[in-house]
Amino acid sequence: MAAVDAANGRKTRGSLRSMVMAAAENLHPSYFALVMATGIISIAANMLGMGFIAISLFWFNLVAFVILWGLIVLRVVYFPRRFLADLFDHGLGPGFFTMAAGTGVLGSQFVIIMHDYQIAAALWLLAFLLWVSLIYTIFTGLIVKESKPSIAEGINGGWLTAVVATQSVAVLSGLLGHYFESYQSQVLFLALVMWLFGGMLYIWIISLIFYRYFFFKFSPQDLTPPYWINMGAVAISTLSGTILIANTPNFTFFGEILPFLKGFTMFFWATGTWWIPMLIVLGIWRHLYRKLPLTYSPLYWGAVFPLGMYTAATFQLATVNDLPFITFIPQFFIYLAMATWLATFTGLIVNLLKNYALRLRPRS
Repeated sequence: MAAVDAANGRKTRGSLRSMVMAAAENLHPSYFALVMATGIISIAANMLGMGFIAISLFWFNLVAFVILWGLIVLRVVYFPRRFLADLFDHGLGPGFFTMAAGTGVLGSQFVIIMHDYQIAAALWLLAFLLWVSLIYTIFTGLIVKESKPSIAEGINGGWLTAVVATQSVAVLSGLLGHYFESYQSQVLFLALVMWLFGGMLYIWIISLIFYRYFFFKFSPQDLTPPYWINMGAVAISTLSGTILIANTPNFTFFGEILPFLKGFTMFFWATGTWWIPMLIVLGIWRHLYRKLPLTYSPLYWGAVFPLGMYTAATFQLATVNDLPFITFIPQFFIYLAMATWLATFTGLIVNLLKNYALRLRPRS
């Protein structure tokens, strides 16, 4: 009996190890969207007075962040060719921006929920370094590569995670401005520059996405969940703008351009609001009319994030601009965001259990 138990134990450990290595090898570049989605829903819950949910999601997110970084390290060490192939792939490469975005969102959680500015500052630095490294490495690699896909094959909503990564650095910079004391003006100026560049980057990329929408054949398989980032990217741009507005007393220059800040922040929010019905209609077309089944994919975290971000951004917009008549929106959207997060998380757990059971099954 002891020998059988020992053999089973070795088999279980071997299955776990092989499962971890397989997860590292096949890790989708966009998987840090899980951290983005969990983090922003935690922040939104905290804004709306749901303290227990906010704290619980914070600790979950911290664990997920560590696990995903562990898998990234394993992938770089043991599967460098796969890593580099994904990095310079038009369809997959932009997904790596979720690493910078997830790091920035977790840093914002440390500020807003835990009030830990030291760890948040370390994550801010990491997010900024990741952003600089990724945006110039990926964009340069995609520009100079000799074999390129057509726009129809190469562009998707996942490209807008570059905007989310940019704005996540802007948000965290705005939250940390006063922490740096004598360098507060410089950090807030960085937040402004990142906010403006993120807005310009959105205009560039969304123009290509619109072109792909209207002038190329579009199948249900083409409408992947990251297309919800069409809305999420302007939602985080809205949140970033509201933080700049809130920092007006801390930086004289913000006071001089306050009408500009408020106008463009409303512009981003209105754009994000317009996207919501459009994406719902396209989702109905994809799953109900064309009957594409709902099966778990890590890409669905890219659809959860925008719902949480729109909740937080709208709440902040109502607060800093004194617009109480739109506060009903985040009070409704928080439940939609949490329900979507729970459904996606359930899909993740079921998928992990299925994979584990398959590895335990005796081979014939």
